[in-house]
Amino acid sequence: MNNGRAVVLVVEDNAIIRMGAVDLVISAGYEALEACDADEAIRIMESRDDIDLVFTDVQMPGTMDGIKLCHYISQGWPPVKLIVASGNAILEESSLPGGSMFFSKPYHDHTIKDAMARLLSSKA
Repeated sequence: MNNGRAVVLVVEDNAIIRMGAVDLVISAGYEALEACDADEAIRIMESRDDIDLVFTDVQMPGTMDGIKLCHYISQGWPPVKLIVASGNAILEESSLPGGSMFFSKPYHDHTIKDAMARLLSSKA
């Protein structure tokens, strides 16, 4: 947490969708960071120790998709909460690390804000 505000990393390859997600995070009262793919997200994760939640797309260019990124983060940074969204893939939450949440795109902003609040308020 940075200055008492949770820090959320948005990982999305589509710049317009990423900007919308960053605005959503900020409007929810959190600090937003952004990455265009999993590789950039991992570099950010490795350079900071204050990231509380990662909000990622599934399909992205690069070495891994959002599902693999979530598993990588859950192994390297277990306290970080995870939200996954996709416009193409329909996932079972069981394919994600425990405690992760999945939403289909298009999602409603209030649904994501509620999910972030729930995840960030939980201690596990």
